[in-house]
Parts: sequence; structure tokens; C-alpha cells
Amino acid sequence: MRTPAKIDELDLYVWEGKADILERVARCMASFEVDVIRADDLVLAPGWIAARPSLALVSVSVMDSGTLVLHDWRATHGMPVIWVGAAPREHDPASYPPEYSHILPLDFTCAELRGMIARLAQQLRAHTARPSEASALVAHSEPMQALLHEVETFADCDSTVLVHGETGVGKERIAQLLHEKHSRFGSGPFVAVNCGAIPDGLFESLFFGHAKGSFTGAVLAHKGYFEQADGGTLFLDEIGDLPLYQQVKLLRVLEESAVTRLGSATPVKLEFRLVAATHKSLAQLVKDGVFRADLYYRLAVIELHLPSLEERGAIDKIALFKVFLATVVGAERLAALPDIPYWLADAVADTYFPGNVRELRNLAERIGVTVRQIGAWDAVRLQRLLTLARSTPRVAQDSAADGLVDRSKWDMPERRRVLAALEANGWRRQDTAQHLGISRKVLWEKMRKYQIFDEEPETRESEQ
Repeated sequence: MRTPAKIDELDLYVWEGKADILERVARCMASFEVDVIRADDLVLAPGWIAARPSLALVSVSVMDSGTLVLHDWRATHGMPVIWVGAAPREHDPASYPPEYSHILPLDFTCAELRGMIARLAQQLRAHTARPSEASALVAHSEPMQALLHEVETFADCDSTVLVHGETGVGKERIAQLLHEKHSRFGSGPFVAVNCGAIPDGLFESLFFGHAKGSFTGAVLAHKGYFEQADGGTLFLDEIGDLPLYQQVKLLRVLEESAVTRLGSATPVKLEFRLVAATHKSLAQLVKDGVFRADLYYRLAVIELHLPSLEERGAIDKIALFKVFLATVVGAERLAALPDIPYWLADAVADTYFPGNVRELRNLAERIGVTVRQIGAWDAVRLQRLLTLARSTPRVAQDSAADGLVDRSKWDMPERRRVLAALEANGWRRQDTAQHLGISRKVLWEKMRKYQIFDEEPETRESEQ
């Protein structure tokens, strides 16, 4: 009898240790499109996240042996853990960390295994489908408007796209947008892979897949990332971190539009769109001899630049902050509070975020949790959080911002006028804007343009 809940298209990583459960698990899941992967010999890079919904089935004997540390498993690898152990140890907190409640006895039946996997698979897919702040795309600034125009222009074509942008700017979100707007591939899968977190020695298996029996533990055939993306989009994040020997194999698949699984001699024809992203200069990597020129030219058919948060300016910073804040606090609870204080919005607009949108989201979460718990805009507590967020060393901040603007093009008299007005009005943005006869938004933009920061040291002016 088939389990009612959908549990197909799932990866099941099994650490069996001394329990000898792998073949039994494979037999139980044989009627489903579930890839059962022997994981005892895997070396997972820190931060590695599976490309599609995945579960870990772990024998307690593995943890007892000290070969696997699973305390932070879900937080690190994004997959829930099902613990398998003898019944007397079922609720022993020394064997099962308290945050995990998914436990099967060593003599589990196929019905018990399928039932638990079905419940967890349903939870995984519900979590994946739930709208989140990550889906919000704020684009009020001119650089983002220009980028979205480029996305609209090139979304519905099959050419490879290379997205450039600093860490944390949201390159995957742009890749998803390109995918969603594609008339043919948009209805297919979107497979995201972080090239900088591929486990050692598993590139071929993860990307190309393997045939049943191709190596010890390959109890079932496994589709690699290329096949998983067939009919859709393959997003390769941090493509610049891919070693040279792996670049050769990637290029061959792109040129031939086919892949051959490990242990098989039959090529599988593929049709997918490739979107790659990097925070590095691939052209420079080519000059340095660490990135293949032929692959670079194959990837850079269409190139998009995703602006940093500093390039986007105050208007997008504040809009993003409000979106993230509403997600944490809750829209109804936030609406019941007074408007966001102007001093808080000013501070967010003036803060430099080296980690870009990701770092801004983290700050919004910290502030949101505080506001949600106390039900008010507590200035003392929030200023403390802001001070912590703005504690980036000034030298590092200036050096990062300097790369955005050519100071020789600054209107120095205007910069001195804005700076003098700020000092005369105690750095209060609203009063300074009124003093200058401009809006607070225009003042924010001028401060960003001329890199004027709170309590600017005199040495900065003398450096000009």
C-alpha cells in the first residue's frame, strides 16, 4: 500500500555505522523516487546544503563512535535527522540531542520508516513553499531599477547568464527571477548549488550522478545536479571557487548538452539553462591562471551586475529593513505600534553593511525580536544593537566604500556645505534637510554620495 503523502524526489542520506540498515532502507524505499545514499564515507564541507529536499537517517552507533558530530546538523546542513537506535535508548538525551524528536527503533518496519519520512517530507516542502522575506525584491533605487530592466530583457532567452555581485547582495534571488520569467524553463526545477561547498571527492557523484552498483553503497541509481535541473535552471553560485579540474568537466557538459552517470556508459541528453554567480572577478582569475578562459567565455554570454547595498542607497536600505522587520515582528503587531522612529530609520540608512542585504536582514531580525518581546521602540536597547552593528572598524569601512566612488569627481564645496549643516544641526537629519531646503531623502543620497558618516572625524576633511 502506497504511503499517501508525497515522498518522491527526495534524497535520503544514511549513516549506518554498525547497524547494517542501508539495504533494508533501500528495499523499503524502492517503490519511490528516493535516492538512498550511503553517507558513512562522505566528507561534507562546512555549510554544505543539499540541492533538493533531504533527510539524514543516522544510527546511534555512528554518533557513539565519535566519527560524526550532529549537534548542529539541521542548522548546518538544512536537513532533519531521523535517529535509529535500540528501543531502550529511545529517549536517552545523551544519545539523542533534545532538539531532535524523530526516532525509529532498530527493528523498524517499512511502514514506520515510510510514515516518518512522509511526515518530514511534507514539512520540508511546506517550509520551502512558504513565502518568506527572501522572496521580497525591493527595487526603488535607480541601480536596482536598471538591473530589473536587464532581467526583463534577457529573462526569456536560453543563453547562459553570469551574475556579478558582492557577498550577500542576493544573487540567487536574481537567478530565481530569471528562472521564473522564462517561458519554457520557468515551469521546470530550479536547482541551486554552492560551488564553494562541494564535499571533497564528490564532485562527479553530485553533479553527474551514479548508476546502481557503480561503487560500494550505491544501492540505487542517483541523479546528479545536471539531471535534476533538466527542463529548468541550474544555478551555480560562487562559480569562481570551482577548481580547475572540475571546470573542465563542467565545460564538457555545457558543450555537449549531455551527461554520463558514474558507472554507466550511456549519455543522458539534457536541456537546461545555466545561471552562474560570483563575487570574484573571473577575468582576473583567468589572468591568474586559476580559471579557464574557455569556460569564462562560455559563461559570460550575458553579464549582470547586482549592486551592493551601498550603491543602492538609503531608499532601498530602509525599504528592505521594513520588509524584514515586518516578517519578524508580524505585520499586525507592527501596525499596532507607532511608526518606526526617524532616528532608527536614519541610523539604518547611515550604517555601512559589508555583508549587504544578508547583514541588514540579521540586524532587522535582532531589532525585530527585541521590539516584538517588549512591544515598544525601546531607544536604549535599540541604540545598543545599532552601535554593535556599526562597530565595523572605520578603516575597513572607508576602504570598502572608497571603491564605489571616484573622489576626484566630488563637488567639494557642496560636500563641505552639507557637512557644515549637519554639524550646525547636531547631525539631526530632519533639521539638516530643512536647513538646506531639501528633503531628507535627498540629504541621505548626498551623504552616501560624499561618504559622510556620523561624527565624522576632522581628519577625513583634511584628507580631501
